[in-house]
Amino acid sequence: MNRDFPATLVDPFQRRISYLRLSVTDRCDFRCVYCMAEDMQFVPKPQVLTLEELYRVAEAAVGLGVRKIRLTGGEPLIRNNILSLVQRLGALPGLETLALTSNGSRLAELAAPLRAAGVSRVNISLDSLRPDRFRELTRFGDLAKVIAGVDAAVAAGFERIKLNAVILRGRNDDEVLDLVEFARQREIDIAFIEEMPLGQIEEHSRALSFCSSAELEQLIGSHYPLQPQGDPSGSAGPARYFSMADSRSQVGFISPHSNNFCHLCNRVRVTVEGRLLLCLGNEHSADLRPVLRAPGSSRVELERAIVAAVALKPEKHHFTHGEEPEILRFMNMTGG
Repeated sequence: MNRDFPATLVDPFQRRISYLRLSVTDRCDFRCVYCMAEDMQFVPKPQVLTLEELYRVAEAAVGLGVRKIRLTGGEPLIRNNILSLVQRLGALPGLETLALTSNGSRLAELAAPLRAAGVSRVNISLDSLRPDRFRELTRFGDLAKVIAGVDAAVAAGFERIKLNAVILRGRNDDEVLDLVEFARQREIDIAFIEEMPLGQIEEHSRALSFCSSAELEQLIGSHYPLQPQGDPSGSAGPARYFSMADSRSQVGFISPHSNNFCHLCNRVRVTVEGRLLLCLGNEHSADLRPVLRAPGSSRVELERAIVAAVALKPEKHHFTHGEEPEILRFMNMTGG
């Protein structure tokens, strides 16, 4: 293939981009209070990338050195024919890791087919182990279905399963140790995430509900001595992980406010309408959809557009936990 541009993705700060988070839908069967408004406006379907277009983005990214792709949403497993895309990605030459982030609602039926298609890692959102509270936080979620999905994922034999929990003061901060114990019982990992200021919400005050990673680390460490595993790595994502001597499970903390690791960032995101987002906490982006839909467009043209976009990647984000969001797009629009 003849290229007049570099065959690898390196941003202006000499960070090599090897990880793509690919959103397959902005829709979700939940409406988690920290992620979405209750009455959401979704992307019109003609603007949504087709499965073929999503595959072309992935193929081009892998051709430029991306080695890990995570499918995100919204909830990726509600996308029609999602397994057909997963199967193609699972067979994509050069891709080393195919991962998925899910709310778990459909994993009971899809965990085994996803594993067979090549997904090796699954992240599952779980913010409460109390059915009424879980429904309150997700607005529509059924805790029993999600727990069944977690157990189906364990049975399917994924290389790694991680729970993601967003802790809100006064809402679910009294369940931190219960969530750790839930993960320990299943010998899977768990990461606690500081709420991110994406999108305008009215359901709660982000400033008042904020729980820092340091608080949670101290709480958990007082019950389960934690051994630090070092800075985040490209393969493990942005969490700082800690091991426990008496368990195979690890506890992680994702700290966009209090302890970000922007200098180690190796990832970009593609939204379901084809925007290549260069940073979770900035609006720097490039629109790939016109390139994808131009008559006769080639893989080389798509790769060229991606390379040009990575040159816009900022050094870091500047999240605060005040009342006004700095980024107006919700997390479901951002892509996981």
